[in-house]
Formats: sequence, structure tokens, C-alpha cells
Amino acid sequence: MVEGLAGLRRPVVIAAFEGWNDAGDAATEVINHLAQTHPTELVWELDSEDYYDFQTTRPRVELTEEGRTLRWPSTRVSVCHLNHRDAVLVAGPEPNLRWRSYCAALISAFRTIDPSQVILLGAMLTDTPHTRPLPVSAASTDEHMTSGLGMERSSYEGPTGIVGVLAESCRAAHLQCVTLWASVPHYVASPPNPKATLALLTRVEDVIDEVLDPGELPDLTKAWQRGVDELAQDDPDIAEYIQGLEQEQDSEGLPDTTGDSLAAEFQRYLRRRDEQ
Repeated sequence: MVEGLAGLRRPVVIAAFEGWNDAGDAATEVINHLAQTHPTELVWELDSEDYYDFQTTRPRVELTEEGRTLRWPSTRVSVCHLNHRDAVLVAGPEPNLRWRSYCAALISAFRTIDPSQVILLGAMLTDTPHTRPLPVSAASTDEHMTSGLGMERSSYEGPTGIVGVLAESCRAAHLQCVTLWASVPHYVASPPNPKATLALLTRVEDVIDEVLDPGELPDLTKAWQRGVDELAQDDPDIAEYIQGLEQEQDSEGLPDTTGDSLAAEFQRYLRRRDEQ
């Protein structure tokens, strides 16, 4: 048992990784947000020497009150105390080396706490307009989970990152796993993207059936959207392109009007009412 992971309340694992899996930093910002809005303590770090190429993922020099500090890339495992359960948060750069061993080390730690779910977060650049709700697609070892929560099932085929490899490792280890992917408009790819982060956080709330404090994310989302609107107004070509994306999405039908998604929204309302 990793020290600090004993005696957790109905634990779940929530993981996100910087880099290829994290468009607009939307996924890793969910981890940061949870750590900032709930009591959280670091309990373990994977040895960076084993999994990172320091010429590709370089250490950083940071200035602190004590002076200059060298911070090495690493995967950090923390315990976040939510209202009614504990979440084991996993975050760090996508590893450069020994992905099988890396996943085996994480799976070994997960098994010691016997989580009810492992939730892996990602974000990808897509042709979705920033003016509409940002879709979150899902893949799960439990086929009933995604439909029951009103989420579209992922149909992606192609190259994968550490999120996809870790999800397969969870499946092989018989751990219930769901992977949530937020769609980030490709024409505003620069981080941060609070709207995509909030979309992921809301879906995490649905999966774990726990009210999560959105903090400043709703206000940041409104400010972000106003900023993108203003940029689009200054560029007629971009405005026309966004209008085309809106028409295309509207013609395909909004997935958020399905019965399952409406049921998920109602369950979200009930959770928040019960917390008041």
C-alpha cells in the first residue's frame, strides 16, 4: 500500500496528463481545480528518471521565497477529500519512456485502494464552435455507463496517447474505467480554456454522483467566450467560419436534447438541491 492511500472513503481515481492528450490544458486544469477547491495532499510521485526524456520534457527553474528551485517533471499522486468520498488525483506530463511499466506502476497503486471507478480525462482539438456547449465524448469498460449519463460514445480510431494506453491497462486489470474527452475549438487552441474544463468537471460530477464546486469556472467561461466573440467580430473570415460550424452542428441535431442527457441533467439538479 502506498503511504497515504489507506483508509480512503469510497475512493475514485481521476487522472489527466499534460501534452498530446490535453488541448487547451482543459483536462489537467480539472485536476488543478479539484486540488484548489478541496483539501488535498500529495502522497506519492513516480521517479521521473524512469519515464521522462529530459531533453524532450525539460526540468524547470522556478523562483520561490527560498530562492531558485529546480523542478523535475514527474507524475504526482494526491488525495483530494471531496464532500462524501475521496478522489485520488493523478497528474503530470505524458511520459516519454517505458509506457507499459509506467501504466503497470499506476495500476498497482490503483489496485491497493480498490476504486469504484477510474476516470481518465483528455481534451482534443475539433471543429466545434465556441458558441455552443462543448461536447464531451466518452469511452468506458462499462457500455451502460456512457449511455446512462447521456454522453456520446467515442468512435475515435487512430494514434493514441498515454490516456488510451492507461485505459486499456485498466480494462486488462478489470478496473471499471471511463475516459472523458472534451472538444476544444481548434481556432482557439491556446490555453486556458475554462469552458472545456467546466464541461469535463460537470461530466466528472455525473460519473461519481458527487456535487463538485465549480468555483470561478462559470465566470471565467463567460469572460473567455466574450473574448473569443470580440476577436471573431474583428475578423470577418473567422466570423463566417464560426457561423458555418454553428450551422453544421445545428443541422446534425444537438446531442444534449436526448432523453439520457436530460435525465443526467435532472440528476445533477437533484444532487445540487440535496446539498443546499
